[in-house]
Amino acid sequence: MAAPTKTHTNAPGHWIGGEVVPGGADRIEVTNPATGEAIAEVPAGTAADVDRAVAAARAAFREWSATDVAERAAVVQRISEGLATRGADIAASITAEMGSPITFSRKVQATMPVASSAGVASLAADFPWTEEIGNSLVVREPIGVVGAITPWNYPLHQIVAKVAPALLAGNTVVLKPTEIAPLTAAILAEAAAEAGLPGGAFNVVHGTGPVVGEAVAAHPDIDMVSFTGSTRAGKRVSVVASDTVKRVALELGGKSANVILPDADLAKAVKIGLANAWINGGQTCTAWTRMLVPAARHDEALELAAAAAAKYTVGDPADESTRIGPMSSLAQQQRVNSYIERGVADGATVAFGGPGPVEGLGTGAYVRPTIFGNVEPDAVIAQEEIFGPVLSVIPYSTEDEAVEIANSTIYGLAGAVFGEQDHALAVARRLRTGQVDVNGGAFNPMAPFGGYKQSGNGRELGRYGLEEFLEVKSIQR
Repeated sequence: MAAPTKTHTNAPGHWIGGEVVPGGADRIEVTNPATGEAIAEVPAGTAADVDRAVAAARAAFREWSATDVAERAAVVQRISEGLATRGADIAASITAEMGSPITFSRKVQATMPVASSAGVASLAADFPWTEEIGNSLVVREPIGVVGAITPWNYPLHQIVAKVAPALLAGNTVVLKPTEIAPLTAAILAEAAAEAGLPGGAFNVVHGTGPVVGEAVAAHPDIDMVSFTGSTRAGKRVSVVASDTVKRVALELGGKSANVILPDADLAKAVKIGLANAWINGGQTCTAWTRMLVPAARHDEALELAAAAAAKYTVGDPADESTRIGPMSSLAQQQRVNSYIERGVADGATVAFGGPGPVEGLGTGAYVRPTIFGNVEPDAVIAQEEIFGPVLSVIPYSTEDEAVEIANSTIYGLAGAVFGEQDHALAVARRLRTGQVDVNGGAFNPMAPFGGYKQSGNGRELGRYGLEEFLEVKSIQR
């Protein structure tokens, strides 16, 4: 395999065949949502740029797919280590690009890619690359060239969750990162080159979804598309990819319910529930945006939530004390504000926040974190993904009704249950969703991550995420 080479990727550009490619004259500004100032530019890629990247990935596939699994795992592990050394740069970039508070960027945005890639690398030795079933030898082989299309809310984590297992499986990758927060893709490219990944095994083409995303999904020489983003965009990827019958993996939206049972510690459940509703400013697909509480304790839960919310400082994401920064863009700010206004118009009780500008923050894409009470289960704010710091508290009468409400949306990505442990586990089994946290169970980067219904298909992370990027062949003897 080619020796690692030191490559500088500071100049914004595509990354194709192991080198920076400037791209054409058309550029996309990267804007700091806290200030509205442009902080960088990336090229507005074209279908021709995708063609070039796919050709590089196809050419690299022969060498990389034939590389011993142990060496592929070593490269992925070195990528993880390279990202770990760049933690401060990763955190600063994400805070500037999309507004994650700097403390969250350091603790989560910069560390999750390190953990998930190291975890994937550790699977190689014991993974069943081959097995025998009767007279058949079953082998797992790389799919080929993988197209990855990723979002802005966890810009590097969502990239690495696809790229690390795809590379370990022996695939090569063409990535279209979000144009809103694209800069950490260059950090990954540099880390991959230093780790000894052959040129062409990992490629980056910047651009918009309608141009570059569509070209990736449609490309006849891309064998699989792994997409994370909105359900609307995921449906479009599926349609475009269907013409070439390529494999499609989708991780889409969510409207997760936090079911607080009568035997729960209400104060604990509300505090943890609010934290998970407003994580990353609510710009998280798994956010617990619906809090389901026994009707008799609704007002008490609302008071507890409002008291906890008062501690969530809104402000400059570069400030160490900030807990909620701006939304990722002015467009996202407008979207969230429109939902807050809709909640008021539909008659929900405003227990905290509400419509209007954030006091003292006239510049930037800020919104007022909001808690609604007495929300009807079928209300717009209880059914549609808002992707901002907006919590809907919904009363229920019986456990069966709570489960019915929890399962009543088109989504099924995540959720939570609080209560006596065995009771809560029993209710968790009834939720039609891909992940459920019981009594605040911690996120596990090695557990399968993905959704039911219109939250997508397939799984990411750990062994299940690795299996997504493999074909299965049976050889009869």
